[in-house]
Amino acid sequence: MIKALTWATLALAATTVQAAEPQTYQQPSAEIRAVLDAPPLPGHMLSPDQRTLASISLRRYRSIAELSRPVLRLAGMRIDAGASSPQVTGAIESLTLRELTNPAAPERVVKLPAGGSFSAMRWSPDSRHFLLHRRTANATELWVGDAATGKIRAVKGVKLNTILSSSVAWVGPDEIVALTVPERRGPAPVFEAPSGPSIQESMGRTSPERTLQDLLKNSQDEALFTYHATSALRRIQLATGTSREIGKPGLYADLEAVGTQGVLLTERLVPPFSYQVTWQDFARQVALHDAKGQVLRDLGTVKLKEGVPVEGVITGPRNFSSSPLADGAVYWVEALDGGDQRNKVPQRDKLMRLDPPYQGEGREVHRTAGRLSSLIFVEGSPRALVTDFDRDRLWVTTDLVALDGSGKPQRLQDRSWRDRYNDPGQPSLRLQPNGRYAARVDGGDRLLFAGAGASKDGDLPFLDSVSLKDAKATRLFRSGTTHYERPITLLADGRLLTSRESAAEPPNLMLRSGDGFAQMQALTTVADPTPQLRAIKRELVKFKRADGVELSFWMYLPPDYQAGQRRPTLVWAYPLEFTDASTAGQVSGSSSRFTTFAGSSPLMLLLDGYVVLMDATMPVVGDPKTVNDSFVEQITANARAIVDKAAELGVSDPQQMVVAGHSYGAFMTANLLAHTQIFKAGIARSGAYNRTLTPFGFQSERRTYWEAQDVYLKLSPFNYADKLKTPLLLIHGESDDNPGTFPIQSARFYQALAGTGGQVRYVVLPHESHGYSARESIGHTLWEMSTWMKRQTSDPKAPR
Repeated sequence: MIKALTWATLALAATTVQAAEPQTYQQPSAEIRAVLDAPPLPGHMLSPDQRTLASISLRRYRSIAELSRPVLRLAGMRIDAGASSPQVTGAIESLTLRELTNPAAPERVVKLPAGGSFSAMRWSPDSRHFLLHRRTANATELWVGDAATGKIRAVKGVKLNTILSSSVAWVGPDEIVALTVPERRGPAPVFEAPSGPSIQESMGRTSPERTLQDLLKNSQDEALFTYHATSALRRIQLATGTSREIGKPGLYADLEAVGTQGVLLTERLVPPFSYQVTWQDFARQVALHDAKGQVLRDLGTVKLKEGVPVEGVITGPRNFSSSPLADGAVYWVEALDGGDQRNKVPQRDKLMRLDPPYQGEGREVHRTAGRLSSLIFVEGSPRALVTDFDRDRLWVTTDLVALDGSGKPQRLQDRSWRDRYNDPGQPSLRLQPNGRYAARVDGGDRLLFAGAGASKDGDLPFLDSVSLKDAKATRLFRSGTTHYERPITLLADGRLLTSRESAAEPPNLMLRSGDGFAQMQALTTVADPTPQLRAIKRELVKFKRADGVELSFWMYLPPDYQAGQRRPTLVWAYPLEFTDASTAGQVSGSSSRFTTFAGSSPLMLLLDGYVVLMDATMPVVGDPKTVNDSFVEQITANARAIVDKAAELGVSDPQQMVVAGHSYGAFMTANLLAHTQIFKAGIARSGAYNRTLTPFGFQSERRTYWEAQDVYLKLSPFNYADKLKTPLLLIHGESDDNPGTFPIQSARFYQALAGTGGQVRYVVLPHESHGYSARESIGHTLWEMSTWMKRQTSDPKAPR
């Protein structure tokens, strides 16, 4: 009892000191604010016919007032009940349309009426229209735009329900089926008092669920979730604005058009619900509907994903999808290993197919050695790109599969999951008439793959043509080294649309043509929104740690840096696991990227005069089953090598280096401070510090606490709080929704450090989740980080 009182007194005393400080949002320096509030770079969206270019400017930040709106936290999500939508959605500030290949053509400005925020632009398959959502306090409205004029109008009487899905099925050139608020929905249930206790029971069943947030807690939560998430299928004529409900309302979690005959595939959540997993893992009833919403065939139930082994899957059918082509086939996946990754079997999954008229049983069309993770259909014939993942080797393979059995699978990818140098990229997709996407086929016999092009010289984006006959790739385009140039799409006339930038030039669209695409035409002229950043110097630095594993970091020098100066330095890192040293040393990023900062990026501290070592590689190499056994030793070796290299370069004062990270990077930061004296201070944002609170695995750790107790305890900096005396800044979102980083992680870590004489500052951001989004929160976070750097190191801008 005496110890408990002493602990409480110490924690209360520390909290009281903290509470004496004014509790108001602070702003970073004027230099940081100028960049923080600069206009964003526009995004672009090309119409399916490749003729019209939409330029979209998104609002960079929301206000804390918007985040403060009432939300319902149910089944693992946060619901804006008034708008029948998720709490957080993007917002379009401006939208313009223009002819793609004619830069001189006048822009068509889309006038967005006040009274709500617009989002979720999407083109119609025929490119004649585009759709928008407008969220107000009372509804999420559907708006339709005319591509030729840019004029938009609301579809009257339609209130979308996007809580579980914002999917739209195109059942005609001007006709869609959308998920909407049911016409005859009554008032929401109101509970003045609990109806009883919350009760759960587990009688001998193994149910190793990961720690999750905002779960259902009782029958009242179930009633609220059912009421707000229930939607109706509504068939809408875009030209006339007329609409009607079809079928019966339900908890529709997915909706897609099947084939070209107006058939719909739906997935509907069904009880009993779980208090241990989120809605994504609730049981689902899968069905096919006709154009009137009537059920053509009930395809069965996808089981509740509860009691499933760690990193396992349910048994029975799962992951339903349908061909976007005219054949209208429906596919699903079934486990061959009992859903348990620990079982040793030659194949883990099988792919099943059911054809119209959807009678009888499905037939098996393919098996995968690893867990089937991706299914991308190919235009023109029943083929698909099937990707599977081997958890034990961290290995990924992709096959081109003939879904009708007409040929053997062709291997397109066979590499380590972490091997960026041999990543073949992603297939170019094309919108089909039913609003679904399929891998684009050019010339009848080739796929197009675009990739980041990671190499020893940095990222050099590429475009490849892959033969459907022999799976051989032919390089069509690769970025040079003076500019970072990303291929967007190959136009129907053979010209190539790219986005081109350099360290000094913002991204602009280019049209390439001629032999080897050597001729260039600029299509956009985006101005530099932050010219003050051009004085920042950036360099990729490569080196090795003591055991020979290759490391690197991007060294950023502040605008006022003078050669020969040793500045206080921030090291920003995030640990990654690798199975071998060769992939651990691979380089990412490009020195030719246009420098731009946003949000709470640590690069903002450059403007206050600090050196920043960004994305310092922090590899942990070993067998995936036991790699964390040496986590502390390996991040320590990484950290020593990073500090030594920065000191060798002469840009950093090794006595004034601060380590920092977000999420797993915060976990790394706390562990480095708990086990080493390498850094002067640390900054840990939204991390986890007590692994006994995540007992069924974390990050890549697949063992449970009871299988690897010593690892869980050693990797919990909470257990070393009495030894951690290096100053540490803890920042956490009050409403962190990320599995494993509950806000209590930082709260209890602060109490432990404060109660044992540590040097710690603890900042809680109201209403913020795992990533911070309100302008007030972002500004304050940057102020905290900069102020902490000044407190723990010298001020680079102070008079010398």
